[in-house]
Amino acid sequence: MTELHESAGTGPGDAHFAVFTDRADAAAVARSFARPGSRTLAHASGRPWLVGHWHDDEVVTASAGGVRLAVVGCCPIDADELQRRTARLRDLAELDALARSLPGSFHLVCALDGRVRVQGTASGLRLVFHAEIDGVRVAATRADTLAAVLGLDPDVEELAVRLLWPAPYPLSETSLWRAVTAVPPQDAVIVAPDGRTVRHTRWWTPPEPDRPLAEAAPLIREALREAVDARTRQGGVVSCDLSGGLDSTSVCFLADRSPARVLASTWPGRDPADTDLRWAERAMEHLPDVEHVVWDADASPLVYEDLLTVDDLLDEPTIGVMDRSRVLHHLPGLAARGSRLHLTGIGGDHVAWCSEAYYHRLLRTRPLLAVRQLRGFRALWQWPLGGTVRALADSRPYGKWLADAAGRLRAPSPPSVATGLGWGRAPRLFDWVTPEAERMARRALLTSAAGVSPLHPDRGMHSDLEQIRSCTRVIRQWDRMAARAGLPMASPFLDDRVIEACLAVRPGERVSPWTYKPVLSAAMRGIVPEACLRRADKAAASMDAANGLREHRADLLALWEDSRLEALGLVDGAELRRLARRPASPGLSDAVLYSTIAAEVWLRGLTPGHARAPRP
Repeated sequence: MTELHESAGTGPGDAHFAVFTDRADAAAVARSFARPGSRTLAHASGRPWLVGHWHDDEVVTASAGGVRLAVVGCCPIDADELQRRTARLRDLAELDALARSLPGSFHLVCALDGRVRVQGTASGLRLVFHAEIDGVRVAATRADTLAAVLGLDPDVEELAVRLLWPAPYPLSETSLWRAVTAVPPQDAVIVAPDGRTVRHTRWWTPPEPDRPLAEAAPLIREALREAVDARTRQGGVVSCDLSGGLDSTSVCFLADRSPARVLASTWPGRDPADTDLRWAERAMEHLPDVEHVVWDADASPLVYEDLLTVDDLLDEPTIGVMDRSRVLHHLPGLAARGSRLHLTGIGGDHVAWCSEAYYHRLLRTRPLLAVRQLRGFRALWQWPLGGTVRALADSRPYGKWLADAAGRLRAPSPPSVATGLGWGRAPRLFDWVTPEAERMARRALLTSAAGVSPLHPDRGMHSDLEQIRSCTRVIRQWDRMAARAGLPMASPFLDDRVIEACLAVRPGERVSPWTYKPVLSAAMRGIVPEACLRRADKAAASMDAANGLREHRADLLALWEDSRLEALGLVDGAELRRLARRPASPGLSDAVLYSTIAAEVWLRGLTPGHARAPRP
């Protein structure tokens, strides 16, 4: 059995908990979840309802008659308003409208007539899992919480799937333990009064992308303002990333309008061609009340730094470990300057832009617009005419695309036009992945393809939703790392209300070869100065990644000594050690090692023991 180690305490922003029905047998199971420092919210009977870790300012609760309601996370609703909402609640289905009306990022938990309902965010930033323990169905916000009580090791087949680059939907969203079920972000889980029967119910659907940008811009501005306000309305000191890009600059200007005092944090890139500092300084000319903290570029950790010492509690492998040191490095310095929360612009790339795959449908519904725009994309991305025509003519449903990908796992990477105009980037495996791992990954792909539906019938919306959810799975782990480091992070662009406002924009106005992030520029006009809205690029940090690969090759070599993945028969350790000695090998700069490193680092964080052997 794998025992999950305890972290060095829980900081604000790291709320996590399990949820129980109001039954004696559930109360007995709840005792297995109690840990030093854990807290409990009770049913009216006094039996445990929520057991976990949270700070007082992360939880708002209300009760009326037999109804219990809890909002856990970041939400500006106060206790009186939640009490009024709770008093009117007659059916669990009414929570759909409540969840869709509140700003912020939070879990919503309700107990009503013996049933419990638990949901996270549509973005996937706050997830829900459930499992049967001693005959009782328990929901939780972390998969490893359930697995630890059950005494489970991660499933090797699930690990093989995570070696895919990338792991496609829905395989990217499963639990690493077969007995632990992941709830899709758009669903809530409901446990019946018998404490055993469980079902998922859909509470969220994406908006139709039919709103003109001129009409949508003020709605996006208001949604983003509310998202920032939810974090800054309490005043104090908050810090913000200020890279000079449109995303972080927008958050910084909105935070400056709040009651909080703002610290702007800029990491200049090591590449002499990096213009982040110049654009950040341009923004600072319009932020006289903001303190600007500029860090030494050469002091910034490189990609791949400290991989051997990652000891965070993670409930799945994450490529976020590659940049963990970079993400956390400046947080203690900002906390020392008084910051209580660090705001990022992460997610802006995913919601203020969109997939070119929308043009697959637009070519059929608005051909003149589509042809004009596609000419621009061909020039911008250097798409060949033949490849563009083939991609646009490809009408395979998602399941067929996934099944076809299962047969080409060792093929060269597909051209960018096929990825840009298709269902997404087709998964690949690389030379160091063993035939046994390939067999397991292919089987999982084919099984999934047989019954899968895409996240949306339009491949553009599907791609957008998948990219948002891929992003939040990384940020979810970074948020936990940051809370443990002592300064919680928040990414307002990834709030559901902001995502909805952006997804509603007509795709032809949301993604354009002629304008950089037109949605954000339009929404922030009048808040962010025109001089700052003119930036039409962003730093790539490719030099930092290349230098990190070279300078930390000794750590990479050590990572593959006594490799957990090799012991499971999933990778060829000798091949990985050879690559570590030759960091300039073709292709390594394209992040193809990321999924393998993520799985290895995650396995090393599970102590002691290893995963189970593959099923026969």
